[in-house]
Amino acid sequence: MARFHMAAALALLFVAAPVVAADYPAPKQGEWIARDFKFHTGEVMPELRLHYTTIGEPSGQPVLVLHGTTGSARSMLTPAFAGELFGAGQPLDVAKYYIILPDAIGHGKSLKPSDGLRAKFPRYNYADMVDAQYRLLKEGLGISHLRLVIGNSMGGMQTWVWGGRYPDFMDALAPMASQPTAMSSRNWMMRRLIIDSIRNDPDWKDGNYTTQPRAFRTAAVFFNIATNGGTLAFQKMAPTREKADKLLDERLAAPFTADANDYLYQWEASGDYDASPELARITATLLAINAADDERNPPETGLMEEALKQVKKGRLYLILASAETRGHGTTGMAKFYKQPLADLLQSAPPAVR
Repeated sequence: MARFHMAAALALLFVAAPVVAADYPAPKQGEWIARDFKFHTGEVMPELRLHYTTIGEPSGQPVLVLHGTTGSARSMLTPAFAGELFGAGQPLDVAKYYIILPDAIGHGKSLKPSDGLRAKFPRYNYADMVDAQYRLLKEGLGISHLRLVIGNSMGGMQTWVWGGRYPDFMDALAPMASQPTAMSSRNWMMRRLIIDSIRNDPDWKDGNYTTQPRAFRTAAVFFNIATNGGTLAFQKMAPTREKADKLLDERLAAPFTADANDYLYQWEASGDYDASPELARITATLLAINAADDERNPPETGLMEEALKQVKKGRLYLILASAETRGHGTTGMAKFYKQPLADLLQSAPPAVR
């Protein structure tokens, strides 16, 4: 198993992050600079700052965990996800595994438009994000092979990209709340509404605003309610107009600190997503984990079943809808798939290297 390079260790400063669960070690944070990073547009950035979080020791089996759109590594360190997976005896017990959670390009503490370039920041897509993660692992952390890549929503789509783009780099893949097929239908139309709400806001000023445009806050709440939460769960939470109004008012009043340029880039990055042309290249054992009530990836389209026919060792685990599931947000709760994930890690053979 590849270990942390001393050269990289000298270049990185780790600081303890807040403890988010009592049953696994405190996360550590680090930064690495990818030099002369080339984007899919051909533009080259001399220095691309990549921030990441690790849990466990570098001697453990490396596992890459990928977050969703507008999130960060920190957004994966919740009791419902990390608290169910990283502790003693759990599927990704950090006594055995070395957990690596990068902040994707344009997200978290990695370099993003709001750090200075604003709308002059290079246009990035999911392939760029995956290539940056690959360089972080290979050049920054000295890791040449992963036991598992697991990601949620955007991270799930990136997991599909990982499998086709770097097929020999991992033993197992667990893309969640995602499909490998081209961005389309309601999923893209709702994203377009967020993008257009920013671009069409007079306060945006081609990215050179002095105060945050107001329209994208409402668009963000609208998008989240329309594409995340689960039909049965919403009916349980808001069975009357009065309770629905109260829930909506609470969401509209919640703190919202996003930057409009960052938000615009984050959602636009998905526009050309399509992992399907490279599905046949995937050699890792793959377990796709989706929810039956996922508003963005509805199972009734049959797209997943058709796509999995191209994956040699791929199957779907579909979480049944209930008042306890949360639609697209269901996979943020690992209790629904802990056992299938443990079974995947038990059965996936190590790659021959």
